[in-house]
Amino acid sequence: MFCFVGCGDGCRSRLAVGMAMEQELDPSLPCCQHLVSAILAMEPSECLLSHARACGGGSITEQVQKFIWDHCLSTPDDFHAPYLKNFLKKLITQVEFEHGYVLDQLYELYAQYMTSFKDDSSGKKDARICKRISFLFPDGCSELQSCPHSRVLVFPLQCSLNMLEGDTGCSIWPSSLFLSELILSYPELFSDKSCFEIGSGVGLVGLCLAHVKASKVILSDGDLSTLANMKFNLELNHLNVETDILQRNEDPSMVKCLYLPWESASESQLQDIMPDVVLGADVIYDPVCLPHLVRVLAILLNQMNKGFGRQRASCKDLSPNVKNENGEHNHNNAKDRSDGSRCTAIYNDGSCSRSKEAPVAYIACVIRNIETFNYFHSLGKQANLAIMDLTDLLKPVNLLRYMQSFNQANVKLLRISCSDI
Repeated sequence: MFCFVGCGDGCRSRLAVGMAMEQELDPSLPCCQHLVSAILAMEPSECLLSHARACGGGSITEQVQKFIWDHCLSTPDDFHAPYLKNFLKKLITQVEFEHGYVLDQLYELYAQYMTSFKDDSSGKKDARICKRISFLFPDGCSELQSCPHSRVLVFPLQCSLNMLEGDTGCSIWPSSLFLSELILSYPELFSDKSCFEIGSGVGLVGLCLAHVKASKVILSDGDLSTLANMKFNLELNHLNVETDILQRNEDPSMVKCLYLPWESASESQLQDIMPDVVLGADVIYDPVCLPHLVRVLAILLNQMNKGFGRQRASCKDLSPNVKNENGEHNHNNAKDRSDGSRCTAIYNDGSCSRSKEAPVAYIACVIRNIETFNYFHSLGKQANLAIMDLTDLLKPVNLLRYMQSFNQANVKLLRISCSDI
């Protein structure tokens, strides 16, 4: 960029712009990773602006705008147009409010959206969008078997445009994000085990289970449209889908999907599953459904008693506090924690065997109604289920630090097993 002597402050500011643009932001910087991941996940615009300011040292500089254009907006067809339109509007407004310089490319793209898309184009209840959920592994997590070489794990997911409209089963809920972080943080609790999820929604938990190499991954939902969307997401992430629960298939990329309304699930159908680990995210929400949910859990978790006629199971939780005094998490002891779910089989003659692990369930939930949560506890007690709160004992690594709309602290983690008889 050239400037004639004496052209004034305006020319000098444009010269400064040109000089700033020469030094591009490094995409490997954490702040840049957070910004890109937030856009891919379609986080709220306020979240994106916050990350953009962090990249620019407190303001949305031309350098930051160039980075957004190059790494996020240069292929706008990959994004939901109304979402980008709203983000661009707020981005331009913020930069202008701070008396900054807005790149011409951003103005032009926003003008294109203004003329091509109406505001009501996002109002369809059945609309679907593709969010890309990125798990960012921090320094020090390379010893985790779930950590990819790039330290970034991305899952594209088709989901509902608005979780409060249309089919809520096709939305990404906080507890599924939490449970996914838990699986990736403690893969040894799930790898080489048969895992079954109730109310699988978009399938994110199942994708994480497949990533940590669970020996079998079975996902279920009681809504057919949600199940179809889940299958689409599994295939989108290059996994094979099987609907026959009894078929023996050792393909490591195979995930089984099951239509399973809790109220009509038969005991024989549930006993055919025989999981080592049961998972559920945000399934404790409707008092009407809770008796059916508890019945399903009771059948799945008491299969030791059903399958071994002369023995009973003593399932005591041995999970220690895995959070160190410095706030870090000790992954070296994760194997010891997994042994806490092992069931001691006590025979009539008093002999013992530890050759079989009792099934255990990990349920993540957000308490929206304390009465509903207490009702679940009372039903579990009646069904001889032991419910332990592991929220403060088994904390996952924060792999979604860029998600300001998600807070780990809002989610509770329950460990459920058969009670001592």
